Amino acid sequence: MQDVDIKTADGVMDAKLFQPEGAGPWPAVIMLMDAFGVRPAFESMAQRLATAGYVVLLPNLFYREGHASRLDLKGTFADEVFRKRIYGLIGSLTPERQKLDAAAELDFLARQPSVKGTRMGVAGYCFSGGLAVRMAAYFPDRIGAAASSHGGHLVTDAPDSPHRLVGHVKGELYFGHADKDSSMPAHAIETLETALKDSGVRYVSELYPGASHGYAVDRWPQYHAEAAETHWRRLQELFGRALKS
Repeated sequence: MQDVDIKTADGVMDAKLFQPEGAGPWPAVIMLMDAFGVRPAFESMAQRLATAGYVVLLPNLFYREGHASRLDLKGTFADEVFRKRIYGLIGSLTPERQKLDAAAELDFLARQPSVKGTRMGVAGYCFSGGLAVRMAAYFPDRIGAAASSHGGHLVTDAPDSPHRLVGHVKGELYFGHADKDSSMPAHAIETLETALKDSGVRYVSELYPGASHGYAVDRWPQYHAEAAETHWRRLQELFGRALKS
């Protein structure tokens, strides 16, 4: 694991870079943190994906608020003050900022001698599931595959709701929905899948029975071992098809 800094339009984004052992180059994947930030659980997840043969970038999406090492994002949504702070951080990531940050991340990886190919992957969790979809839509020629695991609010009334953007995607999309997730209920999944079918994009959308929002993140109360392992298989299948073949 290597600490790296990425210049963006708004400053410097701190990030972690993970690489497989041995001689590269390898395809690259951007792993997007959930609402609770870059932390050991996500570092372990990024390392696991790197071990499977990918250069993995884990950026601090809240860098405008501070370096990941100095951000205190420990708490629960039962605490109203903490909940408002987290929602404020998420809300600060406007679609315009998301696009600027994504471009900086992609450009950074493209400059790495250990990275091969011009199309990369992205994996999002929780709120960043929507960011992964947006990245695939904003950069259709640079994102070969995007995955959303227990992604929330993928269907909203906003004109730039993730489900309204899937028609711009050229890569493959994967959605692993939590069975128990108020941020992505059954009717929202149905709306998303209708949009996916109408768009003609290549996709897989499936429900993880018995799993709650947060099922893929180890050391988390909602962690679901069986669902998490299924999610890992799906990621390797997706990125193997889109980035390694």
